[in-house]
Amino acid sequence: MTQKVRSNVYLDTELKESAREMFKNYGLSLSDGINFLLKQATEKKSPILDLNIEQISPNEPDYKLIEEARKNRANGEKIHSLEEVMKEFNVN
Repeated sequence: MTQKVRSNVYLDTELKESAREMFKNYGLSLSDGINFLLKQATEKKSPILDLNIEQISPNEPDYKLIEEARKNRANGEKIHSLEEVMKEFNVN
């Protein structure tokens, strides 16, 4: 399990909202998107990224996964990664 830490960063207001909407199209929160970009940059050891990922259009199974995650969170269960959710529901 990955340990998370809260960080404060100063972002341009418009850029933050644009990024939030863009990441949402990929099924990511702003925090997840930033973590994804930081991971890619550190793995490539370069701040210049050439990402080849596709936007998603959530379908019914996706919404069921989201609803189940929300129920689990409401019950006090923590989900630490997308991989955990995918394993739990046998999604590839």
